[in-house]
Amino acid sequence: MLTKSLPVSKFEHFLDLCVTSQRESVLRIDEQPTSRQEESPPLDDTILLRLNDAMPHHDIVGMLLSFFLAAVPKFLHIKASREGESRCYFTLNQGFNRSNKLSRYIVIRSQLAGTGILDATNSLSEIKPSPKFRGVCFYGMTVMAGVLPFGILIVAHPLALIFDPYKTKFYNLIPKLWATASIAPFFDIELEGLENLPPQNAPAVYVSNHQSIIDFYPLLTLGRSFKFIGKNTVFLYPGIGWAMYILGMIPVKRMDIRSHLEAVRRCMDLVRNGASVFFFPEGTRSKDGKLGDFKKGAFTVAAKTGVPVIPMTLIGTGEIMPAGMEHVVNSGSVKLIIHKPIKGNDPEILRQLARNTILDTLSIEAQKKKRLS
Repeated sequence: MLTKSLPVSKFEHFLDLCVTSQRESVLRIDEQPTSRQEESPPLDDTILLRLNDAMPHHDIVGMLLSFFLAAVPKFLHIKASREGESRCYFTLNQGFNRSNKLSRYIVIRSQLAGTGILDATNSLSEIKPSPKFRGVCFYGMTVMAGVLPFGILIVAHPLALIFDPYKTKFYNLIPKLWATASIAPFFDIELEGLENLPPQNAPAVYVSNHQSIIDFYPLLTLGRSFKFIGKNTVFLYPGIGWAMYILGMIPVKRMDIRSHLEAVRRCMDLVRNGASVFFFPEGTRSKDGKLGDFKKGAFTVAAKTGVPVIPMTLIGTGEIMPAGMEHVVNSGSVKLIIHKPIKGNDPEILRQLARNTILDTLSIEAQKKKRLS
């Protein structure tokens, strides 16, 4: 048996976890030890936490955390006082580890034993994954959720080229399933204004504010057939880049006028053949949450093809994964508001109307949030 100690703050950094206030749905106290727990410290000053019960099984963060902690020593003793934690002790017990691999107990030795009792006056701290750990889990989930859909895309692509060359119907469901499975364990999406969406087979130009690289996920959950315009380098990424190509997304080179003109031409061709297109008219993500100027490309496509512009406002994605911090996934929720269609034949008027609609909505939602806080 080997015991090591280190400051609690370093332990938290080592596991990349944060200890916050109690939430009863997260931690579950096992007051009656099984025979396998007899090697743990005495129950009178020990709180037993079983991670496979602590985290809901549908929560991928909880499941991955449980498996991760299976690799660390089975006994973790946090020596605490009412003023706060001081030091924690790792005790590696190979016999316990071999005989109880699937139980994943963390044993916490504390002077505050009994805080898990219903009538206790002291609260028990919650063990909650940090934003960085959630980020790792998010990208892992994105890959796992894409394995089956990507396989279907490869197999079905030749048939789709024959029967649905503009990819307006065949591929609607696959991106929706992938996006929904990827984000469901991490944050909720509230949809507002679904009645403003045009019929599924009606082409349109969709535009939205751009706060984060995860903006695509809520949009894909709508199950619409719009084609995104993406930076050409993204198409080189294994997996997601190939999927974007197969799905008919449109690559564009930044600061290249010829590439932008070609992208607009392709968008008009898609719209005239019954597909919808999606633009982030700001051209890049907002780093401060403020709405940037809109470029005319999307509105030129709408004006020349006669299809409506569907403005949409995304709220919350910039807080969950801020621009420039793509390695973290913060807790939060996302709201997607679909506004009424805008029609016209003047690109400049369409641009101003769409931007004002989104800008006003962002201001209203910010005021609501301020009042609630």
